[in-house]
Amino acid sequence: MLVEPHAPLPVPGEAGPAVQALTEKWAARLRDGARRPRVALVEALDPRVLWAAARLAEGRAVTPVLVSTEPGAVRERAADLGLKLPEDPERLDFLDPSAYADTLQPLLDGRPGGEDPLFLAATALRTGDVDVCVAGSDRPTADVLRAGLRVVGLAPGIRTLSSSFLIVRPDGGVLSYGDCAVVVDPEAAQLADIARATAAGHRALTGDEPRAALLSFSTQGSADHPRVERIREALALLREGDPGFAVDGEIQYDAAADPDVGRAKAPGSPVAGKANTFVFPSLEAGNIGYKVAQRVGGCAAIGPLLQGLAAPLHDLSRGCTGSDIAALALAGGVQALDRHDRHDQESP
Repeated sequence: MLVEPHAPLPVPGEAGPAVQALTEKWAARLRDGARRPRVALVEALDPRVLWAAARLAEGRAVTPVLVSTEPGAVRERAADLGLKLPEDPERLDFLDPSAYADTLQPLLDGRPGGEDPLFLAATALRTGDVDVCVAGSDRPTADVLRAGLRVVGLAPGIRTLSSSFLIVRPDGGVLSYGDCAVVVDPEAAQLADIARATAAGHRALTGDEPRAALLSFSTQGSADHPRVERIREALALLREGDPGFAVDGEIQYDAAADPDVGRAKAPGSPVAGKANTFVFPSLEAGNIGYKVAQRVGGCAAIGPLLQGLAAPLHDLSRGCTGSDIAALALAGGVQALDRHDRHDQESP
């Protein structure tokens, strides 16, 4: 059993066991899959990344792929940290980013990034040589977003790159919150995109059907304001384009989450009192909301999970731990498996 250097403090509210149960569920699903997703880890010399790579290789649910032109130096660094990396490329592999330089250049159209390992790893993701990319332990989120937009591109039908967090409660319940990290002040169409992407991520990562609440300070007409009207426009777009989608708004958080309040404030709503996917009206609301859930509600937050891209590319906080990296790698692996399954079903 690997012991993580500088392991994080226990999760507030003791949600740690629930997070472990969730990641073990992901690992079991991945091991049962027809193929083992390859997960590129960009910052190959970061001790946290190396610890995560060794742990993932030990778990045999995904194949960690360390991005480096010098595998020998990476192995030496790992040995210095007391970590043994497997020699078997089915368990742990290396990706030479320079092999993707010629493919990357036309995608950048003269913009910088041609020698950046992050952009080169994103190219490997685009070409399908890896199934997931996890990056950002030592660089700003903006860099990861640029690589996603310029190289990987948006998924068909999606116009908005956004994010979500999985909120894991101490009792094992799992919610999805979006957007908490990317879009500052979303317009109605962007809110609809965020709702679709957050719902799809929730379904893939929990196995539950999403019930989405478009959050506001108003519930079903209790207030009028341009910000409330924006929520109503987003709901109209969702109901027009996704008639089978369980979604409602505008709705306050208590009415969306609490059955008694939901019955009182929003009788007849398809999601009131039982929402599991929460779409915040702005980045400030979402960012504050997930941190309140962590610090006051005793929940754990997994993410941010970037969403809306054509393939899973996820951003790390520069304050992340090795456990955070491993969890995002497994989450991306499940999303990649879900993506391949859907592609197989849609193929003639």
